[in-house]
Amino acid sequence: MTIQVIGAGLAGCEAAWQIAQAGLPVTLYEMKPQKYSPAHQSPNFAELICSNSLKAERVESAAGLLKEEMRRLGSLLMQCADSCRVPAGGALAVDRHAFSAAVTKAVREHPLIQVCGEEVTKIPAEGITVVATGPLTSDALAQEIAALCGGGLSFFDAAAPIVTAESLNRERIFAASRYGKGEDDAYLNCPMNKEEYERFYDALIHAERAPVHDFDVADPKVYEGCMPVEVMAQRGADTIRFGPLKPVGLRDPNTGHRPWAVVQLRREDREGTLYNLVGFQTNLKFGEQKRVFGLIPGLEQAEFIRYGVMHRNTFLNSPEVLNSDYSVRNNPNLFFAGQITGVEGYMESASSGLMAGRNAARRAQEKATLTLPPETMIGALSRYVQNGGESDFQPMGANFGVMPPIEPHIRDKRARYAAFSERSLQLLSDIIQHIE
Repeated sequence: MTIQVIGAGLAGCEAAWQIAQAGLPVTLYEMKPQKYSPAHQSPNFAELICSNSLKAERVESAAGLLKEEMRRLGSLLMQCADSCRVPAGGALAVDRHAFSAAVTKAVREHPLIQVCGEEVTKIPAEGITVVATGPLTSDALAQEIAALCGGGLSFFDAAAPIVTAESLNRERIFAASRYGKGEDDAYLNCPMNKEEYERFYDALIHAERAPVHDFDVADPKVYEGCMPVEVMAQRGADTIRFGPLKPVGLRDPNTGHRPWAVVQLRREDREGTLYNLVGFQTNLKFGEQKRVFGLIPGLEQAEFIRYGVMHRNTFLNSPEVLNSDYSVRNNPNLFFAGQITGVEGYMESASSGLMAGRNAARRAQEKATLTLPPETMIGALSRYVQNGGESDFQPMGANFGVMPPIEPHIRDKRARYAAFSERSLQLLSDIIQHIE
């Protein structure tokens, strides 16, 4: 039996890989390069749209724990990420082009994976299928999914601009990671004094935004994790200064003092030729981005190789639709994976693809599907997808709040987080030894 996977994003590639690694043939459908979504540009698989950061590296963090669990479960995406990393302080960031190319190469060269370059507009009626079309599912298939699953929810997501390193004014910029953590060249910092910040803030909140006429939702919801910086700024003059522009843990070597606000630039590629504006997802018009962001010290003559864009994200009301193994409640041979399920984040999406792919393979092999316990991060996310607030279901990224608490309670946060991770990895090790 050949299993079908629709969509070659992070979740789809991971799902196809897991199925093939289980010894089963899989057909992976991908509409690129014949057709692109509004936000995709590369013909390669597993394209990173927003940031190139895969979040925190430390295993004692929620994001770090998720990635370590995936490594131990044989994740293709984690293999590729580890081989394509770029300096990013305490985070795991990747050269996005090298990462996508590595995933594409591995998938295309696997002898049990057949790639089919066409758009799928209907969910196959027969066989076992994993739908991993992501938050930018094409209109025809989105309508098919909505009809099958009783509708969906949608919100807007925004990507940050990328600038060239050679166009930066290094006389105003200094290299440093917060509190001296990680490599100093992982982040460049554009310091602002009070006057410079107020001038920038005023321009930002009054800048002209791009219309969202390409999208078919009348009342979009802006997900907090990818909120456009101009929307965040309108909440108050200090909102972004205490958010993405917070100066804590940094000292300007030119003045010897902590700046009033700081815009951080994170390395995009291994060579350090490109940097993205951290926390600057935006929907400003391109000309306005150049004008307003040019007010940031050090970016006066910045060359933008990609401007920020906003695109539609669509996800299921999963608690009414999905089981914790990512199968559809009224169709056990149909699985969903990725952000369309309501997990939020690159590795969160890939982890759901890992589990959906494994479970699709187990279904084909007539084995019981596998749901990890909620004491693991992967298991906690799948439980959230199944049970997470049916009246107002919203996307969720990795965090310790979705896991069962440590008993007895540990007051020290660092020690508590370390205990979460230790409990999870010990439990996962035991499970791996007994998986059929």
